[in-house]
Amino acid sequence: MNIVVLEGYTTNPGDLSWKELEELGEVTLYDRTSLEDEAEAIERIGEAELVFTNKVPITQTVLEACANIRFIGVLATGYNVVDIEAARERGITVSNVPDYSTDSVAQHTFALLLEITNQVAHHSREVHNGKWEHHEDWTFYDYPLMELSGKTIGILGFGKIGQAVGKLARAFGMNVLAYNRSESESGRQIANYVSKEELLAQADVLSLHLPLTEKTKEIINADAIRQMKDGVILLNTGRGPLINEHDVAEALNEGKIYAAGLDVVSTESIQSDNPLLKAQNCFITPHIAWATKESRQRLIDISVENARAFLRGQPVNEVGY
Repeated sequence: MNIVVLEGYTTNPGDLSWKELEELGEVTLYDRTSLEDEAEAIERIGEAELVFTNKVPITQTVLEACANIRFIGVLATGYNVVDIEAARERGITVSNVPDYSTDSVAQHTFALLLEITNQVAHHSREVHNGKWEHHEDWTFYDYPLMELSGKTIGILGFGKIGQAVGKLARAFGMNVLAYNRSESESGRQIANYVSKEELLAQADVLSLHLPLTEKTKEIINADAIRQMKDGVILLNTGRGPLINEHDVAEALNEGKIYAAGLDVVSTESIQSDNPLLKAQNCFITPHIAWATKESRQRLIDISVENARAFLRGQPVNEVGY
């Protein structure tokens, strides 16, 4: 079996193993493949039957040129990089990896929140710069510190990740409100479901865990921000385009939004003209919420099992049908 991994580095920069995948056939592993150059993807796929991608588009043109493809494994949950209709027409199985990063993303959401409320990095830098040593008191704090207990967190999107965030919030003594297009019993055990408008109005902390659709694109915009409390904290570990970045940057600079903790932006990697880079009290990490070692190991394990199941004639995690 001829297997190609088009972009393996982000999943495994060298601290994990592809051994189990290599047991399925001859593996050609590329650290990176161009996201824009279809010719490069076509050349690298060549005669491969099993192809793994994360962000490299597998378009109709690629599929037409690479007639041996039988299986496409998406090394992610989102699978919009694959032309599903074209794959279906050719009888190609496409499998993704759902739910592998739930706990890691929830953890990172709170890492961003705690950085905002406790300013750990800032105070550590000040200690190393000598400020504590030369301070006349036994303590100093030159940034507002906040307690989460008793605050209200509003979670937009209450699937598995949103619910995991809700559980952590409850452990901190927070009141949890949720908005989702459908409600579940598991969700009711964690949060009170409310309308989007009520959630925006009541949240001290607003955390986004929605899928990106035409309806959710820029769901946080100037109009939504006007409905929020003054001094709200905004968190986004979902998808960058869920927010209008210009509106959020303006609200940060005006103080309407006290702080933002973001792991995703509209264009990745971030561009120098992104207004969030110059916004006040804006904390940005480079799309790493998913990337704990444990999460990446699950991603590989599930991806390999997807391939095994396909080869057994019993596909799992199949998308597009």
